[in-house]
Order: sequence, then C-alpha cells, then structure tokens
Amino acid sequence: MSAETAAANLHKDPITGEMISKTELKRREKQREKEARKVERATAAQQAPSKPTGPNEDDLNPNQYFELRSRAIQKLKETQSPNPYPHKFEVTESITAFIEEYGKEGLIDAGKKLDGVTVTLAGRIRTVRNSGPKLRFYDLHGEGKRVQILANAKDADNEGEFIEMHNIFRRGDIVGVIGTPSRSQKGELSISPFKMILLAPNLHQLPSGHFGLKDQETRYRKRYLDLIISEDTRRIFLTRARVINYIRNYLNNLGFLEVETPMMSMIAGGATAKPFITHHNDLDLDLYLRVAPELYLKELTVGGFDRVFEIGRVFRNEGIDLTHNPEFTICEFYMAYADMYDLMDITENMLEGMVKYLNMGSTVVKFHPEGKDGKAYVMDFKTPWPRYDMITTLEEKTGVKFPPADTLHTDEANKFLRDLCQKHNVECSEPRTCSRLLDKLVGEFIEPLCISPAFIVGHPQVMSPLAKWHRSRPGLCERFEGFMCGKEFCNAYTELNDPFEQRLRFEEQARQKEQGDDEAQAIDETFINALEHGLPPTGGWGMGIDRLVMFLTDSPNIKEVLLFPAMKPTESAPVLAVSGQN
Repeated sequence: MSAETAAANLHKDPITGEMISKTELKRREKQREKEARKVERATAAQQAPSKPTGPNEDDLNPNQYFELRSRAIQKLKETQSPNPYPHKFEVTESITAFIEEYGKEGLIDAGKKLDGVTVTLAGRIRTVRNSGPKLRFYDLHGEGKRVQILANAKDADNEGEFIEMHNIFRRGDIVGVIGTPSRSQKGELSISPFKMILLAPNLHQLPSGHFGLKDQETRYRKRYLDLIISEDTRRIFLTRARVINYIRNYLNNLGFLEVETPMMSMIAGGATAKPFITHHNDLDLDLYLRVAPELYLKELTVGGFDRVFEIGRVFRNEGIDLTHNPEFTICEFYMAYADMYDLMDITENMLEGMVKYLNMGSTVVKFHPEGKDGKAYVMDFKTPWPRYDMITTLEEKTGVKFPPADTLHTDEANKFLRDLCQKHNVECSEPRTCSRLLDKLVGEFIEPLCISPAFIVGHPQVMSPLAKWHRSRPGLCERFEGFMCGKEFCNAYTELNDPFEQRLRFEEQARQKEQGDDEAQAIDETFINALEHGLPPTGGWGMGIDRLVMFLTDSPNIKEVLLFPAMKPTESAPVLAVSGQN
C-alpha cells in the first residue's frame, strides 16, 4: 500500500485530534458511548431524592466521576441555589478550639445538645455516613483535628429541604456548619447543624482507606492531596516547622541577628558544589544560584555583625537520591571570637535540647533507613558525642600509614590515595583529586561508624579551602563535620581570615576547576577584599535542615520532608472535557 493510500485511510479522532484507522475510530466511539451512558445513570441516581449519594458513583472511574461532579457544580453555578463558591463564611472558632471548649467531660450528656449555644465551624468532609434519609453523619477535618457533624432533619432550619441540601455534599468538600454543640447517642462530641453551606466543592474522588495515599509518586507530585488524606504527612511538616523555630529561637537567645543574602551572584562560592546557572536579560549576564550563603555572611561579620545567621534555600546541581535534593534548606551562622571547639559545644547543646523538646524529654530517636529489612538505627543525642580523627581513624581501618598531612596535596599523595581506593574497591569518579579521594575513603570507613551523632575532625587543608589551618597539626585545618546514621548533617570550622592564604587556597581551587572539577570554587575578589579589611577570629557553622528532619521524623527519603521535592517530568493523566468549560 502506498503512503498516499495509507494516509487516505486515516481519520481524525474528534476528541484527541489523532489520525487513526477507521476501525480504531469506531472502537473509541463505542467506548465513549458506553461511558456516557454510565455517567447518565449515575447522574439520574444522584438526583433521586431517595438515594442521596448515588449508588453507582463508587463504580465510576476518576474521569467519569470528575465529569459527573463538574456537571453538578456547573448547574449550581448557573442556578446559584446555592452558590458553590461563596466569597465569605464567618467562623466563630476553630475545630481545635471547639474540641477544647465543648469536649470537656460532663459538659454535654450523650444524646443531648447544649441548648442556647450556636457556633460556626468550617473544614473538609472526609467521610459521609447515612442512617436513613433524614439522618447524616460527616467527619469534619481541620488543623489536624476531627469533629463529627450529626445532621438530623428535625434540627434543620427547613426540614423539607434537608434531603435536597445534603445531596450536594461529597467526600472532600469544604463546608461551613452552623449549629449547636452536642453528643451522639454513643457519646461522641458532635455539632448538630441548623444549616450546612458548601464553601468549595471537591471535583475529584478522594482515595479511600485509613492509611493515606499508597502511591509514592502521587504523594510527592500532589502534596496537597497527601496532606488532605494523611495525618502522618501533616505531622512531619509540623515537626519540620518546630525544628526551624527551635533553631531560630536558640540562636536569637544567643544574640545572633537573622539576615538575608542574595540568591544569585556572579561567582558560586562558599561550598564545594556544582552550581545552577541562570541568565539576567537586562544585564545580559549569566548568574549562579547560590550554593551557600557563607561568603556574604562573613562579609557581614567583617562589617561588625559579630553574630549573624541565615535560614534559607541553597541550590546545588547534583544528583537526586534518598538524601539529596537539588534545592534544600540550610542554616548557617558566623560567630566572631569563637572557634570550632566552641561550635561543637553549641551543636551538641542545640540538638540535645531540640530532641528533648520534640521527644518529651528523651534523647533517644529511632530511624528506619530504607532497604534495611525494618531494622532501626537507634540514636542517642545525649552529650558529649564521639569524635573521630580523620587520618588516625583511616590508618586504623586500612592498616596503612598515611603520608604527612602537609603533603596530601602532592602528586605522590594522589597516587597513594588512588592505590588505596583501588585496593579497597572504593569507587571515585573523575576528577580523582586528593580531596575527592579522601572524601570517598571517609565515606567508606568512618561515616558508617557514626550512627548516633558524632563529629569527624582533623580534615586536611586540601579538603577545606575556607577553613583555618590547625594551630598544632601542620597540613590539617580546624574543621568538623557532624554525622548521624552515616550521613552528614552539619559542617563547621574556624574561619580562615588571612587574605593572603585565602588567595592561595582559591588559586588551588581554580587549578582543580581547570582539571575538570565542576564543584571547585572560583576566586572571589570581593570576598578577598573584605578579608583585607579584617575578619575577626570567627567560627562558621552550617547545617542541612532537610536531612536533620529526616532523621528526627523517621523519614527514609528526603522527599518525605520536602513539601514539593524535585521530580522527573511526567505526562498528566487526561481528564474528560466538561460541557461549558474550556
């Protein structure tokens, strides 16, 4: 068959616009007719006053339900009886306050109402239960709390319109309730409404069950739906907010000033990481999204803010895995006239106090890593924490003597580290610099030792271009990293404040960048100029908020603690067109 003949046998699908065969077009038309009849039957059942919830609705697929529900709401919009999207509803108290005020023992007897009291509540309907045509039960959710709506026709303002009014409501709808505090016959705290008002309809089927959404992809892509369904998800993000507030209050109480620094700059500095690049049209200039706020914060310390901190987003163009997301939240602070040893004390004190605050006084937290057969890491935040010297511990674990620390930047040291990694099957991708090779060895031999919070100290200078040299151990610097469950959560050091040495460190980083290391830092002349004006002896500290929250909420994946994690693009599921909508 020629191409012309084949093309002539194709027909355009009026819904999708695809060019398909005549046979396929007929098949699709029959399927659509079948689905349309199903929707019509459900519509008729929904409108039947004796069957308020429509017995066939649960049999509809998501697209059919959306079309049915959308048609019903469009009709309400046309008739305005009632208006499904009102501008305002006056709430007298929250669900939480209602429970606290009227849930007191002995205030309302079972089967009774608190006569003479009228309250108005609002929230989302999660369940609907019918007990005959004139008695409905709803679960109203809001602020993580639940209260029962006990809707009885005899309590309604207009008993004759009771069935018609309650036929409107579906699972997921946001409603306003005007009524009286009461208790059911079984003694459950309730509100008995005179009137219920639809405030915002839910056009989609809510997932059923008591355990929330089971599909991870849906949970991460539709976080709003996850929050509607899952109380555990809500708990995680409330804990996250409490963690951030605790850190902020802790630092404020120590006299720190919270500031904000630029998200974009001409040089990506302050951390060893590959940056994202964006473009400023008016300046016709490529800019980097910040990988850390460090250099700006130290410039503020030069300017006289002796204690300064920032909590905010940073962006690193790295892989996505269980503990990494390309944008994440960090807290950094800089403390003049302090060193790494002061910062270790602050770190221990802050986190021990935080865990007690979150954990009813206990310092023990359990964390279940993904893929560990249900076995939990048991962490104890009680101070003091263990401290592992990097080179000494590596020598113990590998059984070899390392070159002197002040030679770990040489070609000979690089060969030694390459051979050591090869001997122990430790993989390191190019560029295989001394810094990257050391980091991989630490990941293999030391990090797994740090289940409960611990510090790794004694870093070679080659790994730390912004840290001050060790005052008694040549070739090392005054730096520590905090680890728990084998993962880094904080990094700190006595800051390098010698502008001459800082220039040499930047130049070494520039050489590594020329060798292909995308994570190496560039020379920042503005920062060096600031150091030339005098940075006091200073301790600098940074902590990843997301990873810390993972461990404190027993979340094995960083996506669990990010409201909107980075996800690969995917095609959205098609939704049937609804009459009257574009």
